[in-house]
Amino acid sequence: MKGRDDGRGEPSAARIEQARRTLAGLARHTPVIPIADGSFRATPLHGAPVWLKAENLQLTGSFKIRGACNRLAGLDAGKGAKGVVAASAGNHAQGVALAATRLGMSSTIVMPVETPLIKVDRTKSFGAEVILHGDTFEDAYQEACRVGEERGLTFVHAYEDREVIAGQGTIGLEILESLPEIGAVVVPVGGGGLISGIALAIKSRAPKVKVIGVQAKGAAPAVRSFESGGAPVHLDRAETIADAIRFKNSSEVTMPIIRRHVDGMVEVTEEEIAGAVVALMEETKLVSEGAGAVGVAALMSGRLPVEKGGACVVISGGNIDLNMTARVIEQGLSRSGRYLVLRTSIPDRPGRLFPLLSHLADRRINVMDVRHNRAGWRIPLGQVEVELLLETRNADHASEIIEGLRVAGYAVERRSADAG
Repeated sequence: MKGRDDGRGEPSAARIEQARRTLAGLARHTPVIPIADGSFRATPLHGAPVWLKAENLQLTGSFKIRGACNRLAGLDAGKGAKGVVAASAGNHAQGVALAATRLGMSSTIVMPVETPLIKVDRTKSFGAEVILHGDTFEDAYQEACRVGEERGLTFVHAYEDREVIAGQGTIGLEILESLPEIGAVVVPVGGGGLISGIALAIKSRAPKVKVIGVQAKGAAPAVRSFESGGAPVHLDRAETIADAIRFKNSSEVTMPIIRRHVDGMVEVTEEEIAGAVVALMEETKLVSEGAGAVGVAALMSGRLPVEKGGACVVISGGNIDLNMTARVIEQGLSRSGRYLVLRTSIPDRPGRLFPLLSHLADRRINVMDVRHNRAGWRIPLGQVEVELLLETRNADHASEIIEGLRVAGYAVERRSADAG
């Protein structure tokens, strides 16, 4: 396999500036969108302004096209003759596929078996051969290495590559040009290529600007490594709806860069990620995948430091599967108190459901679903368990509904909308 060990390390500021010139016409200069006061139902930065760097509006729906184009554009005709190979959870795959097709090269992409269908189909549509292998990025990576050796292909790493990192760093240059007084930049972290490039670009021009990384709590090896002084970290399991940043290992290549140039790392829960995806859709009309929304999740949870000049949050991608979108929306609405799932019991006799539903109807509460259950070890003989899915205005309204039912004599148990 050609090129596997080429170009590892930290790109210079000059390389990032060169990448900016290389990407002219190949990648979009994505917008920086101001967030209105009071958005996301909170002001966790105490009134400091917030902007979103909308890389979900990038070609292929994520920032990955930047690094891929910069890497492939630097290949000479000999190295690229047999084509390129990459491993990816989806977004790097699309970037490499489109870049290769535009530059007249063939591409082979190895993706984990559970990669969302939308990412698989789009990668194929950009001209790549797709191989599904393994459960994680690490599994796909090992297979990509094997395929590359077998076919003599040039390997394009998703983040352990100087030219890829330089390409991602162009985002930092664009942020500073749009927001010269910005106080902090918040970046999703998977393998670390994106935050490495952005941090290098920003610190080369504005060293006082803080760069904060965010990972999902269920897959946060870079956070653990950062907290332990950069030591390699391996997780036995990596579980998160943010599939694009679902990694078990910290990177030996990007972690030294992160340790030198990143100011802090935080993690967010699955519920917070789901809430951020919903908030972005509802309040900014932006569609983000879970990985792209982790920065907003950190903002909404109040985990970001307050910096003079405010914060710019990078929305790294928008390639979310429609089935996942429905699940995330339901969970996000439940967490915000706008979906309320209640369980109660009533006597197993005709007409006993009517007073319960009438109580809700009289208070103009929308009942979205009703389920009866007569069997089960918890259900006393002669009783029926009733589960209700209700639409509410907010968390306070949900509490009012529960209290009203209890006053009316119903023993009510609250459940999460995604509970089985």
